[in-house]
Amino acid sequence: MLPRKWGPSAVQGARADARRYSQAPLRVATSSTDCLTALMAVGRLGIVFVFTVIRGSLRASIPLTSGRLALIKRAMENNGTARVVVVGGGFAGLSAAKALARGNVQLTVVDRRNYHLFQPLLYQVATAALDSSDIAMPIRSILRNKDNVDVLLAEVMGVDKEKRQLLLDQGTLPYDFLLIATGAQDSYFGHEGWAGRAPGLKTLEDALEIRREIFLAFERAERETDAARRKDWLTFVLIGGGPTGVEMAGALAEISRHSLEQDFRRINPADARIVLVEGHATLLPFYPSELTDSTRRHLEKLGVEVRLGQRVTAIDAGGVFIGNEWIGARTVLWSAGVAASPLGAKLGVPLDKAGRVKVTPFLSIPGHEEIYVAGDLALVEQDGKTVAGVAPAAMQMGKHAAANILEQVHKRAPRPFRYEDRGTFAVIGRGAAVGLAYRFKLRGFVAWLAWLFIHLAFLAGFRNRIFVFFKWAYSYFTLRRYARLITGTSRSPRGDGDLQAPPVPGG
Repeated sequence: MLPRKWGPSAVQGARADARRYSQAPLRVATSSTDCLTALMAVGRLGIVFVFTVIRGSLRASIPLTSGRLALIKRAMENNGTARVVVVGGGFAGLSAAKALARGNVQLTVVDRRNYHLFQPLLYQVATAALDSSDIAMPIRSILRNKDNVDVLLAEVMGVDKEKRQLLLDQGTLPYDFLLIATGAQDSYFGHEGWAGRAPGLKTLEDALEIRREIFLAFERAERETDAARRKDWLTFVLIGGGPTGVEMAGALAEISRHSLEQDFRRINPADARIVLVEGHATLLPFYPSELTDSTRRHLEKLGVEVRLGQRVTAIDAGGVFIGNEWIGARTVLWSAGVAASPLGAKLGVPLDKAGRVKVTPFLSIPGHEEIYVAGDLALVEQDGKTVAGVAPAAMQMGKHAAANILEQVHKRAPRPFRYEDRGTFAVIGRGAAVGLAYRFKLRGFVAWLAWLFIHLAFLAGFRNRIFVFFKWAYSYFTLRRYARLITGTSRSPRGDGDLQAPPVPGG
């Protein structure tokens, strides 16, 4: 076992840096002194990551002590042990499960999939930088050393609040305390018919489908003899200028300009047209203007055509309408909006327009303090603003809900939740990113390094961290994409025929 002083001391140093940054005025790290300070902070994050990985791998290989096993056995034999059910194995659900597993409860984790998915890196699976197994890990494997935890693969159909039962696709599951963290899904703002034309990116299936569509487009263009139809195959339209849209646009630009540079004989992949459409006046609407302007300039430098303040009015198998302008494109991708999981609507409580549950300050639902909601399904307001649906917020909600459940198990009052915003990042391309870390604005290579260390640190599984690190290194130095296999059957209804532009919407 590593000396305990390594982990805590490094973490304390990183926290000290964060406190100093939080007291500084809001500014962009552009001077040499600022950049040096930011690099030192990133280096400290790297130290924390390395020792976290080593300690985690060692702990995973050490069996449970006989004393802990005896403690868990006594707790399991106690008829008064509270039955806690966590629905969802995402960031909120898994964080809650890990915290609850340390308490004197009998925990059951229910999910319709058997794996935890690291959603922030889904776009890298879609753009062939990573394999699907690199960003997913079986929930049973993650919780294998928690003897008071059961994992159940099942679909939740509803909740009987009076009987305190979870209604499953097969049977029911009783609970004393319930945490629902089933996340979000794509929202097409009433145009549900667009889903088949413009797939979103929320699941591994979505990522593999998008990867198939992207690389099939280049293959179809290679075979196409008609210049107009070849241009349509080489046009990619991305709808939504949030982090996912920006990251996808940058990755597509690098694929066409670098990764496929010498792979084709009849087409030049660099001729690909990549259009990013955003209805707001800026990309990354929740970021400061300095960072959004920098993001747009970098994307345009990569060859991305950025359309701001414009909206898609129709999507057809052959392309899209942006206002009244028709753009022929066989590949259209969606990242413009999300809606909460439909399970929230079955709780019989107030929801917002996106279907999120309006929780109490304790993260429970009104009138039922034994039922908690966390993650993207929860509507949490703080200081007059809505807490963003990002992974750090979901993890903090999951841990806090778990702590409140344990407080109630021990007959103590729960505590109100408060989100601590430690920052957020978006990657623009190879070695370039923008981000907010406490009160520091970061951009360029420094932001990219911070993004890299943070994502590796939170990725589930020692194997995944090592594999992802080396694949990123490979892609960075070679400009190649590792996982460019075209597999599966397309879910898209697009064909290979000669498609004509449809009539102008409303015309």
